[in-house]
Amino acid sequence: MNPNRAAWLFVTPALAVIGVFFLLPVLAAFALSLTDFDLYALADRDNLRFVGLGNYLDLLRTPMFWQSLGNTFYFVLVGVPLSIAVSLAAALLLDSKLARFKGFFRTALFAPVVTTIVAVAVIWRYFFHTRYGLVNYTLDLVGIPPIDWLGSADWSMPTIILFAVWKNFGYNMIILLAGLQAIPHDLYEAARIDGASFWKQLRHITLPMLKPTMLLVAIITTSGYFQLFAEPYVMTRGGPLQSTTSVLYFMFEEGFKWWNLGRASAVAFLLFALILGVTALMLRLGRRGEQA
Repeated sequence: MNPNRAAWLFVTPALAVIGVFFLLPVLAAFALSLTDFDLYALADRDNLRFVGLGNYLDLLRTPMFWQSLGNTFYFVLVGVPLSIAVSLAAALLLDSKLARFKGFFRTALFAPVVTTIVAVAVIWRYFFHTRYGLVNYTLDLVGIPPIDWLGSADWSMPTIILFAVWKNFGYNMIILLAGLQAIPHDLYEAARIDGASFWKQLRHITLPMLKPTMLLVAIITTSGYFQLFAEPYVMTRGGPLQSTTSVLYFMFEEGFKWWNLGRASAVAFLLFALILGVTALMLRLGRRGEQA
């Protein structure tokens, strides 16, 4: 049998599954975004009209869409660097000779990643309860007045960012830990002989050698954080004052609360274009950094 034909024979089932369960739904959603498909069209297809780019232009004139986009950018710009910094710090600690019981700590720090996000978000909501929460109880012990963590427009998004960082940093930690273990130890031995401190080793050896891994972690984290939904849905319902309404939460309300499925599909593709653009920009900046 021809090797090329055999190769296509083996990959055809996988391509068929991808086409049926991914490509076709994406094409159907894009077609839906070009119509005014809503609850009336769902009941009677005669009410369905082709509007072209009307949904996209209408979204760009909707203040709530821009507010949700701003909230999402706030979440990404603060949460991504914080998550990477915490992940790198944990990976450095686990890779150091000072860490004992490394296996236990790796499992414990990775455990939040595999927990059910809805269940954990409910627990965190009680932790940050204004009257009965453990956080405000601890603050009261040191004389700090209670803070309305999830009911204040100023504190709700930072609280969700803190929860998201705690929930997701273990995944990046494992990737960064693998990158750290791939760095030749001879470089550190030579640096110690030359009298380099820990911070100089981190700046001149660890971080430069981790650039490809850091780029991968940054892209994965950024694309994931742009898809913020479960945290505000469970903890704040997009409030207060829409301060935690993300683009995905806005899409959810458009599609399943107001049944504007055409507009909701348009939101999804605008978010896809945004993530694609940010990812391409990060890849270009990463290549420039490697060439420099």
